[in-house]
Order: sequence, then structure tokens, then C-alpha cells
Amino acid sequence: MDGGTAPGLRFALLGPVRAWRGEETLPAGSPQQRALLAALLLRGGRTATADELIDALWGEAPPDSALAALRTYAFRLRKVLGADALTSESGGYALRTGADTLDVTRAEEYAVEAEKARAGGETARARELLAHALDLWDGEPLAGLPGPYAEAYRTRLSERRLALLETRLELDLELGGHTDAVSVLTTLSAEHPLRERLRALLMLALYRSGRQAEALGVYADTRRLLAEELGVDPCAELNELYQRILRADPDLAAQPTGAEDAPAAGSAVRPAQLPAAVVDFTGRTAFVDELVEELSTADSGVMALSAVAGIGGVGKTTLAVHVAHAARDAFPDGQLYVDLQGQDARPSEPETVLASFLRALGTPDAAIPEGLEDRAALYRSVLDGRRVLALLDNAHDAAQVRPLLPGTPGCAALITSRVRMVDLAGAHLVDLDVMSPEEALQLFTKIVGTERVMTERQAALDVVAACGFLPLAIRIAASRLATRRTWTVSVLARKLSDSRRRLDELKAGDLAVKATFELGYGQLADHQARAFRLLALPEGPDISLDAAAAVLDMDAYEAEELLEALVDISLLESAAPARYRYHDLLRLYARDRAEQHETPADRRAALSRLLDFYLATAASAYEMENPGDRVLSHMAPTSREGRTFTTRAEGLEWLFSEAPCVLAAVRQAAEDAANGDHHRRAVDLLFVGQDLMESGVHARAYEQCARSMAAVSSQQGDALVEGRARVLLGRILSWSSSRWGEADIEAQRAQLLGLSAQDLLTCSYAPNLRGLIARDQQRFQDAEAYYQLARESFRDDQNLHGEASVLANLARIRVGLGETALAVTAGEQAVALQRRLETGFRLGCAQYSLAIALTEDEQLDAALGQLTDALAQFRESRQPVWEGLTLFRMAEVHVATGRHRQAASLADQALALVNDNAGENRKAGILTALGKALNGIGQVDRARACWRDALAAYTTLGAKEAQQVRTLLGEQQPSVPPVAVQYAR
Repeated sequence: MDGGTAPGLRFALLGPVRAWRGEETLPAGSPQQRALLAALLLRGGRTATADELIDALWGEAPPDSALAALRTYAFRLRKVLGADALTSESGGYALRTGADTLDVTRAEEYAVEAEKARAGGETARARELLAHALDLWDGEPLAGLPGPYAEAYRTRLSERRLALLETRLELDLELGGHTDAVSVLTTLSAEHPLRERLRALLMLALYRSGRQAEALGVYADTRRLLAEELGVDPCAELNELYQRILRADPDLAAQPTGAEDAPAAGSAVRPAQLPAAVVDFTGRTAFVDELVEELSTADSGVMALSAVAGIGGVGKTTLAVHVAHAARDAFPDGQLYVDLQGQDARPSEPETVLASFLRALGTPDAAIPEGLEDRAALYRSVLDGRRVLALLDNAHDAAQVRPLLPGTPGCAALITSRVRMVDLAGAHLVDLDVMSPEEALQLFTKIVGTERVMTERQAALDVVAACGFLPLAIRIAASRLATRRTWTVSVLARKLSDSRRRLDELKAGDLAVKATFELGYGQLADHQARAFRLLALPEGPDISLDAAAAVLDMDAYEAEELLEALVDISLLESAAPARYRYHDLLRLYARDRAEQHETPADRRAALSRLLDFYLATAASAYEMENPGDRVLSHMAPTSREGRTFTTRAEGLEWLFSEAPCVLAAVRQAAEDAANGDHHRRAVDLLFVGQDLMESGVHARAYEQCARSMAAVSSQQGDALVEGRARVLLGRILSWSSSRWGEADIEAQRAQLLGLSAQDLLTCSYAPNLRGLIARDQQRFQDAEAYYQLARESFRDDQNLHGEASVLANLARIRVGLGETALAVTAGEQAVALQRRLETGFRLGCAQYSLAIALTEDEQLDAALGQLTDALAQFRESRQPVWEGLTLFRMAEVHVATGRHRQAASLADQALALVNDNAGENRKAGILTALGKALNGIGQVDRARACWRDALAAYTTLGAKEAQQVRTLLGEQQPSVPPVAVQYAR
């Protein structure tokens, strides 16, 4: 199927007729010459007589010169393609080419392979193959060709594409891609309103996206349309689907992620996430046999594996991984694995783990619901009818693992934990003790080597005894010895015989594992030990090389050498290139060492350097996005340089990839009330990282950080920090959840605090925030007053970036006040100023505001141009929420110009992007626009379902837009009114 890419002739008919030799485009000639080429290609190398070709090109009324013209076209094609390709036989012609040189043939080959893959249970592979087939279409097939033959084939090929697209959309739904499929199906069902298969797929996609009312509306629209146009009722399949949606059939809801065990339903992704088994696994024979048998025969096995008295390092994970590999044949549909970080200060949230598992099982991000209960229900539905093993490693308690249990016959969960899960119903409990002396010696020997151990057997027994027969301790000791060829076993035994090198906790309690780690830690040079201690202080899930260098107060090259040395002796893990993390118990141990060996001042200094690095680097990313912005002059000074970037994309990539660590650093600073000098840099880090909040991706964590900073700075009486924190808190409350009352209270407090602290930054941004809130509530005169106050403050600060943003905001207010000409002028000034400042994201925001003004002024083409430019800016700035809002505005323009199909597709895409990340009022606005678009293409019932959902949201918020939606719903036959801008977005 790849033969067309090789040197030689290639042809395309699924679009304009084209020909290539290798990479060279060949001239295909006039339309009728191209029609001859297409007719010959579609005969698959068979000879066509002159009469057949004349009939194909001219039909029943050919000109008198048809035969001469045919020969002329053939002669010209032979010159282009070569005599070997185009041959003349018995007065006719044949085109001899390879089977894979024609795109039509390749598309069919892909389709056949897709059908085989689907029949064999490879749903994802089938979907991929159909996508390749559809990619071969490049517009209308046989575009521009005359003649009845071309027309007939054009219809046939278009129908074939539609059939393949329907099948691919079916596979999308089986693989859980229902949310993304809605917009495509909306457009297709509008283009082919009588095609019931498309309507059924649209109903199913809507239902699985939680839009049941719309799904039922589609059925009602279809039934009415079929009756009016054809005088028939919907087919049996559509009627059955309607009934199942009406009664909320749970089996119907379970299908989107594809419980794909049965061949007819396709096959989901089969995860194989088990860590590699330890090659030198030793002993534990009875436990292995017991657990393998239990796993392999259980109908719904739930295994809890834990250590006696919760001792760490006893080999729980090693045994569990070994058992899971031994039993994997009993779970042909896949094996899942997660480290639940049960001993961390913040164990993994089941909600987060479920999202990871669902992705591993083939569920697209867009199909994963919010909330623990919904994710757990979807997880169980996906696993229903399949045999999957989930290895839940290092669990905190039974409450953490309950939502992660498959709960269906044929699946099993294997759990490791430091506690016995006696409260986990139905669990098969296994208490894992330390190794026997014989097993411990076997493990030691496998790592060190038989020759070295056998000559000093007693010393080896002393070593494993000093390790308390704890597998992790033995492994560390043996590994150290194996890498030191000049040491003897006796040397190691003498080191371990010194009780000062071992901790008393070796004999009992959770801290007993410290003795194991002491062996490795005690061998470290001073600078290595210091690194081991200090790097454990930050709260982030891992740490980058550059951030680690800041913590250690050294350059990256020195830091890398240190960190890699720690990796070599298993005291640190390399999570990815230039990223490092601790095992949870090692981190606890390292922090304990830091408390013992580092002064409080040294520990604070390490975290202070990390904050400096994050702030300086985030400021650099902010500078790339907003060149020359005065905000940076108000940031706290840093004693350490951060990373620098050469492009906006680099800075944004750093900010978004490092977000969990950055926000963890802010949260950690807020939790330490004694370190008041850290609070200023922490809140400034939040300030220059506002893109994280705007994007919606990290909104919840960002809000927690802002709230914590406001609380701690209030306790400390730091008006400057508190003012900035409350500005940010108010912004996210109004932006992501429409909590305008709470947000305005925060903004008012921030404004007073800014005045008290004489902080121009807060004094500028607080009234701007109050303007945003007033605008969302349609208090336009109040908003204008706040914006003018913000503008004056920005001018006092010589902050052109702030002024430009206020201008864009004022354009929105002018629209609300009905002053459209002034709105357009303000919007144009804002765009011009942002262009001069060479901003990115903010330029997109200004273009967005100008587009709203132009739409209201009925300059719709100009509005669409601004929105198109803004969309590119938001995508480049990694702002999915703003991308969705822009698509929504584009949908409104298309509604106003009567392009309802395009509007419906855009509004569906907007709804998927915005979701619950930008407040209910914005979501309601999109639903209102979607309803108008659907109404315009005759899908009245679905439109009304959208409007009802929008009305419910507006009513809850007490928003004035509710009346507009009531008007739409009150019409007997809703018509599409002129575009009405929803100011609250």
C-alpha cells in the first residue's frame, strides 16, 4: 500500500485529476484529456475500445471529430506518460500501471484491511486504516471533468467516501471519541439530512457526551423530516436507539469507550504497563504459587499484598510485579500499573489515576468525565466483559483503592501497601515477611557473584543478617559491593557491624527502612550526601535538572554529575532525560537526613533558590509572550538567574510542562508561614504564570495556590502580597466558575490592600478585574468606571500593555451600551497597540474584542477575519478555552450570515473545548448559539434542548441573557434572529 511513494508513475482521481513521475508533477492536459486519463485508469489496465471511450467523454451526442480528438488526446498522454504506460490495442487503448499507483485503488486496499482489522478485534488499527483511506480524498473526485462517465463515477466515489466516513465515525464512538465526533456528525447530518445512519450516530454521540435531550431532539427532527420529505417513519434501528436513550439504557452508555472484548464490537487498546520483572528474583516460592493461582482462577479477584507491621523495603512491589508477569496469560486484555504514592504527603488521587487508566484503555481525553464517581463508573464499564489485571502499587489505604477496583468478573486487582487492608471487603490478604537467611544469601549471591561470596560465606551471612534480611537493604548492599571490585565481602561486613551505621529503627516501625538506606547514604561523599538531602525538600512530583541545580546552588553540569551518581546507586530515579524523582520512602528518609544535618537556614535557602529559579524562568517566558511589559518591573528581585528562551513556543512549553512543580513550589511557600520572605516571590510567580489559569488546564490547582497565598499573607499582615493574591483569586473565581459575588469581594479587598501597600500593580489590576466582573453581570456603566480607573493607574505606571488590555475591555463595554462605532474604534486601537507591543496571547484577546464590536456593527466579514487571526494566536499560546470561545464567536457570525451548518460544527467544537473550564455563563452562550445554528438547519428539537440547558444555567446565575433564551423557546417555530452578542463571555 505504500508503492505509490516509490519512483515511477502515480495518479490521483480522488480530487483533481493529477499525475506524477516520482516527485515531478506531470501535465495532465485539457479537461477532456484528463477525462480520458481517468476513464483509462478506472478500467484497471483493461483495454477500452474507441467507441467506449468516445461514449465516456461525450455521451450520446459526440462531435463528428470525436475519434480524431480521442487519438490526439491519447497521443499527448503517451508523450507525457511514456509508450510503455499507454498502449494501443485493436483500435482501443489501455493504461498499464501498478496496482498501487492509483489513489482509488489504495483507498480500497486500506478499506479492506480496515474491515479485516475490525473483524479481528483491532478497532484502533481499523480506525487508523480508514483515516488513511479518507486522507486520500482531496475535494470533489474527478473535479472539473466533463462527460457522463466522469459524472457517474464522481457520484459513486463521493458515496464511497461518505460510507467510509460513517464507518470511521462508528469506530470513533467505539473508541470513546464521542465528544469530538459530535461536531463532524452535526455537519454531515445537515449535508445529508435523510441519511438515517448519520442521524443514529449523532444521537449516540450526543447521548454519550451527556447531552440526552439533544439526542432525543435529533430523533424528533429526523422523524418529522422523513414524514415531510418521504412520507415514511424512521427505520427500526433508529426507533430502537431512541427507546434506549429514552430509558437511559446503561449498556448504551457503556459503549463509548468500547468494552471491546467481543470481536463484533472491535478491540480497545490492550495496555501492558507492568514494570520489568527483576531478573534476579529470589525465593518467595509459596507466595508466588498462592497468588498466581488466586489471580488466575478468581472470577473477581481482589488481592491485597502488604508487609508485616508495614515495614518498607520488604519486597512487596518486586513480588507483585513477578506474580503479575507470571499470571499475565490469564489476563489477555491487558495489565494496568500505578504507583499510588501511599507514603507521600499527598498520595495519588483516585480521580487522577482513573483518568490515566482510562487513557491507557483507549479512552480519548475528551471522553473522560470529571468527578471521581463518573470516572469510576466509566472505568468499570470499559472493563466489563474483559480480563484485565490492575496492579495497584504502594497504596495508602483501602479508601484510596476502592474506586480503582475493576468490580467485574474476569478482572483482578493486585495491591501492595504498607498496611494490612482488613477493611477491604473480599480481599485475599497476604502478609509478606522478611526473607529467610537462605533466600537472603541467594539474592546477595546473584547480585555480587558466586565466586566472591563462596570464598567468604560467613562474611556474606553477616552482611545479610546486618541488613535484617530485608530485600531492599540486601540489594543496595550487594549492588554497592558489586561496583567496588577492590572491596571484599569482609570489608562490607565490617562496615555493617558498626551499629552507629545502622539505625535502631531497623527492628520496628515504619522508620525501620532507614537502616537499609543508610548503607547507600553512608557511602556518599559529603557533596553527594548534601545533594541527596536538599533535593528531597521541594514538594513537586519530580524536579528538572535546572531546578535541581538551583536547589544545590551550582551549575547544571555539576548538578547533573551529582544526580547521575545518585541514580547509579539507586538513591534517585531518572524519570526522563534531565528529570529526577525519589521513591517515596527515600524522599522521607532524605528529608529526615536534611532535618538532622541541614540547619533551618540552609533548608530555607535551598527552597528560596528554587523559588528564584522558577520566578526568573517564568518571568523570562512571560517576557517572550509580552515583550516590555511593565509587570516584570514590579516582580520581586531574584538572586539566581533562570532559563532564557529564544521563542514564545519555548517559554510556553516550559511553563506548561513545569506547571505541577511551579504550583507545588507556590503551595509549599504558602504552607510555611514562617518564611515570609518567600511569599512575595511565590505570589509573583503566580502573577507571571496567569496563562496556566486562563488555559483552564491547571485552574483548580491555581485557585488553591491563590487562596493559600491570600490566607497566609493576611495572617502575616503583608498587604502587598495579599493584594496581589486576592486579585488573582478574584480573577479565577470570575473566569472559571462565574462566582461573581465572591470574585468582586476579593477584587474590592485587593483594591484597598493595593492602596495601603502603594502597589501600582494591584491598584491597576484590581479595578480592571472589577470591570470584568461588572461586564459579566452586564453592569456596563459600572464596568466603564472601573476600567477608566484601571486605565489611569496603568498610565501612572507607564504600562502600555495594561492600557491596551483596558482598551479592548472598553470596546466590549461600548458594545453593551449600544455605542457600536465607538466600540469598533476602541477595538481597532487596542489591536494596533498590541501589534506595536508585539504581544501574542493579548493580541488575540484584542482581536477577539474587536470582532465582537464588528459583529454588532454588522461588519461580519471583517469580524470573521479578526476571529480567524485570534484563533491562530490562541492556539499558538496554548489557550484551549479561548480557542473554544473564538470558535463560538465564529459560529455566531455564521449564524448571522445564514451559514448554519458551519455554525453548528463550530459551536460543537467550542462546547468540547470550553467544557466546564470557563464558567456556566460562557457554556450557556455557546449552547444558545448552537441552538440557533441547529434551528437553521431544521433540527428544531435538538435546538430547543440546547436552549433549555442554556436557560437553566442562566437562571441559576441570575443572568439577563435568560430572557433572550426564553424568547427563543417561546416561539412556535423558532426562527433565527439577528446575531445577539452574549456580553458575559
